[in-house]
Amino acid sequence: MSLNMKPMRIALTKGRLEKDTISLFDRMGLDTAALQDKGRRLILPVGLPDGGRFEVVLAKAADVITYVEHGVCDLGVVGKDTIAEYGGSFYEVLDLGFGRCRFALAAPKNSDFFKGYNTKTVASKYPNVANSYFGSKGMDVRIIKIEGSVELAPLLGLADAIVDIVETGSTLRENGLEVLEEVMPISARLIVNIACMKLRKKEIEAFVSRMEENL
Repeated sequence: MSLNMKPMRIALTKGRLEKDTISLFDRMGLDTAALQDKGRRLILPVGLPDGGRFEVVLAKAADVITYVEHGVCDLGVVGKDTIAEYGGSFYEVLDLGFGRCRFALAAPKNSDFFKGYNTKTVASKYPNVANSYFGSKGMDVRIIKIEGSVELAPLLGLADAIVDIVETGSTLRENGLEVLEEVMPISARLIVNIACMKLRKKEIEAFVSRMEENL
């Protein structure tokens, strides 16, 4: 790392992706001691094998995109679900392979969601993903944004179906719902600020290569 440049800064989604990313950093030979014992700190130094260092910023998923897009962080680790919902101007350079799940369309068992001519109502925490999906199918649906347990919407009669993240499908089954179609596979992605990719190309490419070698 160049001595006259600030440490690279990477925004990291808190929670499950945080833990998986730290495990990847360990395999890469990075010193993650500060991340393992972070206390309440939100910006933490991580040592590089060449003696350099970079900084990790712990943030909510949507904020990771904001920090990278505006250049206060050079890189970010965020789920494809967040990228698909919020979009943004950045490079998506690497599928990290962990945090795998999927967006799916689900409805009450034995329902006829695709039949009939009446406009269907769909509940989702991800209205942009849902709109894009139904737009690609040429379907005119009404989307209702839900912040909490989206499975409640069909049970309460608010919606005919839901678009949500599905891992094992156990929550759906326990609430009488079933997957009708897969909308999109999801996993953690590495994103890079557009300007930083030009200004710190060698550093970033070296970091990405080390990541790829240890996935």
